[in-house]
Amino acid sequence: MTRREWLALAGSAGVWGQAPDSPSGAQRRIADVIHAYEEQGIHRTGTAVDNASGEWLMQQVRAAGLEPARETFPLSRIDPIAASVTIGDRKVEGLPLFDGGFTSPQGIRGRIGPVGSAAEIGVAEAAPNTAGSGVLGDARRQNRHRAIVVVTRGGRPGLCPSNAENFLHPSGPPVVQVSSEEKTWLDEAARSGSEAVVVAQVKRTQADAFNVTAEIAGADKSRAPLVIMTPRSGWWTCASERGGGIAIWLELMRSLRDAKPAREVRFVASSGHELGQLGIEIHAERRPELIKQARAWIHFGANIGAAQEPGNTIQASDDQMETLLANAILARGMKIDRRVPRGTVPGGEAGVVHRGGGKYMSLIGRNALFHNPADRGPGAVDVNVIANFAVVFTEIARDLAAT
Repeated sequence: MTRREWLALAGSAGVWGQAPDSPSGAQRRIADVIHAYEEQGIHRTGTAVDNASGEWLMQQVRAAGLEPARETFPLSRIDPIAASVTIGDRKVEGLPLFDGGFTSPQGIRGRIGPVGSAAEIGVAEAAPNTAGSGVLGDARRQNRHRAIVVVTRGGRPGLCPSNAENFLHPSGPPVVQVSSEEKTWLDEAARSGSEAVVVAQVKRTQADAFNVTAEIAGADKSRAPLVIMTPRSGWWTCASERGGGIAIWLELMRSLRDAKPAREVRFVASSGHELGQLGIEIHAERRPELIKQARAWIHFGANIGAAQEPGNTIQASDDQMETLLANAILARGMKIDRRVPRGTVPGGEAGVVHRGGGKYMSLIGRNALFHNPADRGPGAVDVNVIANFAVVFTEIARDLAAT
């Protein structure tokens, strides 16, 4: 889809929040960023697409008036060769879980049955990012099966994988994730104890990935910095999963560059999100004093401004941070659907700050297309909502950077 077609469809869908043919400058910039990002392809960490996307993002930072830097880190990239489950004469392709075991090209053969049963191959169902919890997580930790097949349960049909939260320390049996559309077939096979073959063959490739960083100098060098972060990698094209956070991250550069803040403002867009937030973990490890030293961390999480079954969750380190974020959102006429209870480890990159004892605020959206290959196109995002959140966080960032 061309840029012109994408923008025309966005306008006809009413996402501008005003007349379809007259978006504001911020709305048009946001739409341009998300369209360009989704057109790049599958944003998996350390791949050619991920690295090209990082170079593109550095160009966007320059266009916003700042000088970007590349923070490179190495990884042993997993490249799937074959991932499938075969029962009888039917073979279904899938995706390995990246923090589990893997197989030879011949795979693992055995009876298939429900997870927790005596079958050699277990069958389970899991929503995105729940592969380490519940009965499935227990079966993986206990090596209850020689292999496991997981039916992914997203908000829409499709293959919606879980992140590899333990990417650096994989364990357990091979796990192949398949589309929700295979649920009936696999349930029937599990009830009958059919023989199956599961293949999760991969190769390891030494590669580099990188975070994109930038800074705005503060007038008072003795003041602790404000850090603004968002991830930039994921399983698929990630238009509504990652696009809103990246667009707001760039808008804040524009709004803060001429504000002459009292304290330094640091920006980081991290790769490695789907691999246990690898990029931000490395960023923090290289700056051991930063988590607690920073005035605050602002985290733009997944699905901000998603248009399919949207919702807003706020996460914060303390009452002050939550009140500041909540008041700014409500003052803009926007809603808060959920507040994460105090003390709960937050989702996404904010978890790194939480575990390190730092101050943070975080916004995460709800999205029926979360981790879905169909997460693309102007109908996946609400540009007006994203523009409104850019205003919300501009006000907050200016306040935190000035005080």
